This record gives sequence, C-alpha cells and structure tokens, in this order.
Amino acid sequence: MKIKPELQTEFRPGRGYTKEDWDAVDSPPLTKEELASMRPFREVFPEIAEKMEKAIVARGRPKVEAPKVAVTLRLDPDVLDRFKASGKNWRSRMAEELRKAAGL
Repeated sequence: MKIKPELQTEFRPGRGYTKEDWDAVDSPPLTKEELASMRPFREVFPEIAEKMEKAIVARGRPKVEAPKVAVTLRLDPDVLDRFKASGKNWRSRMAEELRKAAGL
C-alpha cells in the first residue's frame, strides 16, 4: 500500500527548514514540455543509481543457504517446561535434540 504524502502549501515551523528557506523556494508546476524532456534517474546518473542499488541489496541479514522454517507445533506442557527450564537458547537445544532423534 502506498501512502500519498500530504501536499504542503504553507510554511510549518519545526520541520528542519526556516521560513526564509521556504520563501526562497519557487516550484511552479511543470509544463508539458518539461515533463516530456525528463529522463529516468538511472539514465542521467548511472553510477549513483548503481551505488544506491548495491547499498539497498547489502542491507539486512546476509542470506542463509538453508534458512530455518517457522512451524506450529503442539507439545506437551511438561516437555516444553523442561526445555525452557534449561535456560537461554532452549529453542536451539530443542532443535539439536530433534536432529539427533531424526538421525541427522
């Protein structure tokens, strides 16, 4: 879902610019000729566009070869309590026990 930003038609203090900055900006609507002459950012600034794409791709966690899968599993309360009582990282220990039981 794309949220359309509110069009600001008058100066509002506290938004990171001064009244003088607001008054200095003159942005009349673009003409049809100006719109027709526009080119994509990637075409005008290919080096910058490439750097931006690489920066976006590099964000977040690195990709894992075999990512874990979320499942819903119903367990007996005493089994779950035993693993939770073993302390932090009980999920990892439970996964290791399942791997042993599966012969992996």
